[in-house]
Amino acid sequence: MADSPQCARLLVYDYFQSEAIVAEQLQYVKSAKVWLKGHPQYHEAWLRDIIAADPTILGLGDIVLKDKERMQPKAGRLDLLFEDPENNRRYEVELMLGRVDESHIIRSIEYWDNERKRYPQYEHYAVIVAEEITSRFLNVISLFNGSIPIIALQLNALAVEDRLVLNFTRVLDAVTLGVDQESEGESAPADRA
Repeated sequence: MADSPQCARLLVYDYFQSEAIVAEQLQYVKSAKVWLKGHPQYHEAWLRDIIAADPTILGLGDIVLKDKERMQPKAGRLDLLFEDPENNRRYEVELMLGRVDESHIIRSIEYWDNERKRYPQYEHYAVIVAEEITSRFLNVISLFNGSIPIIALQLNALAVEDRLVLNFTRVLDAVTLGVDQESEGESAPADRA
């Protein structure tokens, strides 16, 4: 694309490497949305293997794969289980191609609950990955978020020339509940004089 606009020098932040890099001569390239649901080559098992090989693409930090297709007691299989050994966290990841639905939300919560009961020494997060997370389900998921730490990631697959880019956007982050200092008796009385 000889006539596309160029960026002579651009500072780019590489989210996964946590550092700024200088990109020389970037050129604009038009992308096209690719729906993985129903695609003959890019199916859920393919996506699972791509994420398992490079978990940093999820944007959850420096996590390592603990298990794939982990059997759950009376509840099916957890797609992916990741661990953040530095922070003593585990992420129970449920993948869904297409639009998120009720069964995947329930399944994600169920897997999270099973894992946290079996391994209480870790801080657990339910993670839902879907190609489309509608406002209806986003509202439902966010209602749980004060009690159940849920992270929702929307997957956008983009064709750029002869390559496929997977972009994960965090549309809902886990809520960390705080302590009200007034109820703990730590606040000083207001001086209104």
